Amino acid sequence: MDLRKLRLDEPNLATHSEERDEYERDYARLIQSPAFRRLQGKSQVFGAGSGDYYRTRLTHSLEVSQIAREVARRMGKQYKLLSRKEHPGLMLDPAVVEVASLAHDLGHPPFGHKGEEVLNKLLAEENGLKYEGNAQNYRILMFLEKRAGSGSGLDLTAAVLLAINKYPYLLDAPGRLKGLYTMEWEQIHQLRDKWGMKEGCSTLEAQLMDLCDDIAYSTHDIEDGIRAGKIQMNRTFFEDGRLVSNLIQEIVSDQGNLEVGWDQVDIRAMVEQVLADYLVQWETIYAECGKEASRTRREMKARWVSAFAGRVGIIDDPVKGWKKVTFVRDGQQDLELLRTMEILKKLAWVTLIKDFRVQRLQKRSEIMIHSLWDSFKVPEQGRMILPPDWIENYEIHKDKWTWPRFIADYISGMTDAYAEKVYAELFASKSGSIYEMD
Repeated sequence: MDLRKLRLDEPNLATHSEERDEYERDYARLIQSPAFRRLQGKSQVFGAGSGDYYRTRLTHSLEVSQIAREVARRMGKQYKLLSRKEHPGLMLDPAVVEVASLAHDLGHPPFGHKGEEVLNKLLAEENGLKYEGNAQNYRILMFLEKRAGSGSGLDLTAAVLLAINKYPYLLDAPGRLKGLYTMEWEQIHQLRDKWGMKEGCSTLEAQLMDLCDDIAYSTHDIEDGIRAGKIQMNRTFFEDGRLVSNLIQEIVSDQGNLEVGWDQVDIRAMVEQVLADYLVQWETIYAECGKEASRTRREMKARWVSAFAGRVGIIDDPVKGWKKVTFVRDGQQDLELLRTMEILKKLAWVTLIKDFRVQRLQKRSEIMIHSLWDSFKVPEQGRMILPPDWIENYEIHKDKWTWPRFIADYISGMTDAYAEKVYAELFASKSGSIYEMD
């Protein structure tokens, strides 16, 4: 039995047609699923539907998958370790990385990170439960989604499931902020045991997917920000002391990026240098592109993606006794490039997410999710206004599906527009786009 192509609900691979590879089967199941289609209606940074240019969760996922697949293909030729296939977790199959990248954001609720924050708060305060986007991915893939011939989930291969698992932990453990819900973790943990995965370690494919997600975020979201005028390509904007201070504050307060060695550098000096270099690069490319802003945006994005993707490599991780996918220079982890990427990510965050109009939209989305939750949370009332197929599914699985988790699943599966529609049906005299109301 090939442990990488093992399926939890279909252990006998001999019954399958040989016309399609197992990972092609995964790809087909994923892109034909309703959860994948709904990504087109979920916010990336700007609200889905706020313009015909800006990225949604769907286009973001497609871009991550393109970067990840090409990097995996290049690294397969570069590292002999991968061709030896010594361990199922020490391999990089471009098809696996592609599918994992397409699936990595399925668990995000409507209205981006604000939706995730609100649902987690509601579940925690009222029911002692957690909501987390990565964990919700697995509820969708392994339980909520349906396909012909399966009563539960898409039944993807072990390689793809573990390639999505960038946080290999039980979310319900005390103090854990990222991970998987108990029901899905039990099965993922079984797969990890069969593979002989080290505790707390992700497969190379999961690490690559995660890094390519950061590459996309730090380049593509900035392109959207420039297009929207939130990032102004001039010295007044880039040399603003408030911008620098906000970036430093975000870096210092982010406990998730300490390993890039901020204690080794003067943070203010590096932030100012990265911003200055970024603007100089823009001015150079702007001149090369005949002072055409649209071409300059695309060229800037392409060059940064290329710069980041070209430095992705594999090194030994002595702390975990495993391999690490990261930026590599001269055989060592390139901390300077990692810190540069973090600064660009924070630039996108403070100029886009912290923008007052985006904050208005997020406040409105918070109100809507609260109202939907209050409408559905009492079973006797909720049953009357929820779709019959959801109620039917709940009755079948209620021994392992509490009502609060059921409601969180229902709300989190909504697109931005559908959440607004349901809210309008319950609370407004007429429906309308929040982007037309200011």
